[in-house]
Amino acid sequence: MGCGKTTLCRRLLEELHPDYWDTALILNPRLSETDMLRAILRELGDKRPSRTPHELVNQNNRRLLARIEAGKDIVLIIDEAQNLSFEVLEQVRLLSNLETDKQKLLQIILMGQPELKEILAREELRQLRQRILIRDELKPLSLGDLTHHVHHRLSLADSNGRPFFTRWALWELRRLSKGIPRVVNDLCDKALMAAYLRHSNEVAWRDVRRAARDVRRLLE
Repeated sequence: MGCGKTTLCRRLLEELHPDYWDTALILNPRLSETDMLRAILRELGDKRPSRTPHELVNQNNRRLLARIEAGKDIVLIIDEAQNLSFEVLEQVRLLSNLETDKQKLLQIILMGQPELKEILAREELRQLRQRILIRDELKPLSLGDLTHHVHHRLSLADSNGRPFFTRWALWELRRLSKGIPRVVNDLCDKALMAAYLRHSNEVAWRDVRRAARDVRRLLE
């Protein structure tokens, strides 16, 4: 959708200090249950995953226990989780059950497109759904948020107030992009170029309209 899910994931990984956290990031969720278990082991540094599902579960359990005993917490992040099959989601549920007397062995984060919410609402995934403690949804930017976003990106580029987007340009950005950050960024790039070509520091409504024609495919 382009609301910043991947950016949020990168920021989370940056915030997890390697002295205290081990992370396993799964970017390709179109995997079988055994492939998922192998991928987790490889992410945690195990180069020789077992062959059978039962052995893989035991190997994951041993690896996680070893990391816990070493003072680490482990987080598993699965991106594009809406593409997980029912069988793999069931394996995720089983992994969430792994624990000692004091703590869970694995913290699991599922990140996905809006349809993930509909998938998790299915009756056959009721047990997995009951284990989800925190849910959040990235919403499109409001006009105020979009204005802050544009000003922030310009400040990172050391703009010092030049160039700047007029109020009507920002309003048109919100209307055309529907508040989706990825589309906002593309429109801004094109609108800045349009203003530059007419030798202006002011990005106007017409520059955003011209930019929209160049990125029309993103707005359909």
